[in-house]
Amino acid sequence: MDDHFRNSKIKDRIVIKLSGSIFGQDTSESVIREYADMLSSINSEIQPVVISGGGKIARHYIGLARALGSDEANLDIMGIDVSRLNARLLLTALQDKAYPKIPKDLEEVVLAAESGKIVITGGLHPGQSTNATSALIAEIVRASKFLNATDVDGIYDSDPNITSNAKLLKRITVQQCMRLLENDSSMAGTYDLMDIVALKVIERSKIPTRILKADTANIRNAIEHDNEVGTEITVIR
Repeated sequence: MDDHFRNSKIKDRIVIKLSGSIFGQDTSESVIREYADMLSSINSEIQPVVISGGGKIARHYIGLARALGSDEANLDIMGIDVSRLNARLLLTALQDKAYPKIPKDLEEVVLAAESGKIVITGGLHPGQSTNATSALIAEIVRASKFLNATDVDGIYDSDPNITSNAKLLKRITVQQCMRLLENDSSMAGTYDLMDIVALKVIERSKIPTRILKADTANIRNAIEHDNEVGTEITVIR
């Protein structure tokens, strides 16, 4: 596999994790089309590999199932199912511009990426967040960037929902993120954005990573103009 990637002449691959909030109950057809159009337009220069989150719909189903007595493994599978349904919705909007199937594991992601088309997937494995899945996908397809498009602007030095003067961090190291998570910090931008598994993959693979607000203009600027929107997670090389 390594020889194949070294020898293939392919466009740079950029992994984009899309927040499940994009696919909420109030989402309109126009929003999905906007993301599909953005992905189609940047595909002329790079190959997007997109992972859809589950969002509030997944959390709603998981909450109901937990109350009904489900075990955690089946709750994970339920969340994956919802994220894959969200991926299917985006794939529908992209039509033949995207690889026609939703990959179910990392091997299928690699095969899909070899098509050169836009790849859309959701969660892959129980017990693994879509952030960790996205980092692993970025590693295995040798992505030049990993963009985590979320429902917040980036990582703050304190919770902006609590602290009025919270400051958006332009850069933070992987090690600093890990310490925040290990200390069970409530700092905005650490929960639901990255987890230890995702950070360890980023660290070992030295994947350029950025957390930014899920917005088509933000994503386009981060790709086409290397715009410093959001928070860059840096790795000591």
